[in-house]
Amino acid sequence: MDFLDLDHVEFHVGDARQAAYVLSAGLGFRLLAQGGPETGLPGQRSLLLGQGGCRVLLTSGLEPGHPAARYVARHGDGVAVLAFGVRDAAAAYAAAVSGGALGLEPPRERGGVVTAVVSGFGDVVHRLVERPGAGGGFLPGLAALPGATALPVPEPGPELVRAIDHAAVCVPDGQLDATVAYYCGAFGFEVVFEEYIEVGRQGMFSRVVQSPSGGITLTLIQPDGAREPGQVDDFLAWHGGPGVQHLALSCGDVAAAVDAMAARGVGFAPTPDAYYDTLATRPAERLRSRGILLDRDHWGELYQIFATSLHVRRTFFWELIERHGARTFGTANIPALYAAKERELAALRVAAVTR
Repeated sequence: MDFLDLDHVEFHVGDARQAAYVLSAGLGFRLLAQGGPETGLPGQRSLLLGQGGCRVLLTSGLEPGHPAARYVARHGDGVAVLAFGVRDAAAAYAAAVSGGALGLEPPRERGGVVTAVVSGFGDVVHRLVERPGAGGGFLPGLAALPGATALPVPEPGPELVRAIDHAAVCVPDGQLDATVAYYCGAFGFEVVFEEYIEVGRQGMFSRVVQSPSGGITLTLIQPDGAREPGQVDDFLAWHGGPGVQHLALSCGDVAAAVDAMAARGVGFAPTPDAYYDTLATRPAERLRSRGILLDRDHWGELYQIFATSLHVRRTFFWELIERHGARTFGTANIPALYAAKERELAALRVAAVTR
């Protein structure tokens, strides 16, 4: 099965323009196209933003019954679609359905693009996108329109991020095995990494599944129900079920990206100095001074950092990652990343209790 890459991610949000402002002003994304009733998208407003190879679609429902409005009512702003680029949408759709996926929208060609939709997890679905040749639009109903430059334009310079490295998905206790089996059966993914993560008295199981192409990576996380409730339990409660906890953006220079985003008001989870004292490899000062974590797998090094959540429910955040040969994940970074996120969430819990 030819599931090539993560073609784009679609968020359902209460206010697409406000969400686009945050992505543009904070993370350096640029508005590429927009659409609505006037372009053949009834009941919705959609804005497409991009940077490097990343494409993020923001959709707001203009009517209470629109799927985006219903999603936001249940979950708040969040990822509703993980779109997979495919060579042949009809063949990919048939293979996924025969492997256990629920077919939601059969393949259809519009505007030079063939799309289909199959089930994913919770209320997140997968759009299959085939682009037969040059000249087609990004998706039907999206077009460059007057007013597209009304969002803040980042200062000229190198792009801060290159692509979406992976998506992290939280599932309830007891559902990890079934979710892994689903992606292996319906999409031909393979398990490339697994780990048990301990953060204080909390525990979580993590398995990483990846397409044979290497272009689509999902980190699947389940809380350990035998341990104290923690941040994955918080996500599942506040989000209202399984969903995408964070998206990791790959960078050519993560330290430069942190500096640029911090200057625009983006916060990052702090890392204690003690973390660096335990590393076998001494990190460069430019990593340590910014709280960037250093790890390695069998093939090389990787640097990672979590941004603080801007979500009103604290159920979604961004990660920055830079790889130097590393293909999967190391064993030191993941616990440290979630420990940093736990410190952020613990402070919020204390603040909520003392109000």
